[in-house]
Amino acid sequence: MRLAAVAAVALLPLLGGCVIYSSDGGERKVNINNQVVAQAEVLEAVRKVDFDGQRLTVVVGSNGCTEASSFEVKIKDTDPAELSLIRRAPDLCKAIVREGVAVSWTYAELGLTTGQHVRVLNPISL
Repeated sequence: MRLAAVAAVALLPLLGGCVIYSSDGGERKVNINNQVVAQAEVLEAVRKVDFDGQRLTVVVGSNGCTEASSFEVKIKDTDPAELSLIRRAPDLCKAIVREGVAVSWTYAELGLTTGQHVRVLNPISL
C-alpha cells in the first residue's frame, strides 16, 4: 500500500503538464510542460488519382467499408488548389480489398470550378 502511494506521488508531476487542443488551421497542438508542438493531420495514402476536369476519383486502401463519406476533403484556395484527403474513422471491416476502392466527388461537391487545376497533397502508395 505504501509503495503504491509513493509511486502515485512520484508520477503526479508527469501527469499534470499535457494539454491537447485544436487550432483553426486544422492542426492538433500538444502542450507539454508549456512547450507547444504542432502535429499535422495524417493524410490518407492514395493508390491512384484521376481528374477529368469535372470529377476527382481516388483509389484508396479498404477493408470493405470505405466510401466517399469516410473522408474529409480539405481544399486550400491557391493556384493550383491544394487538396488533402483525411480519413474520418478507420475502416474496421474484415473484407480486405487488395486492389483498393475508388471513391469520387464532382468538382461542384468540392467547391471547385470545372477544369480548375488541383494538386493532391496525399502521399502515393503503390
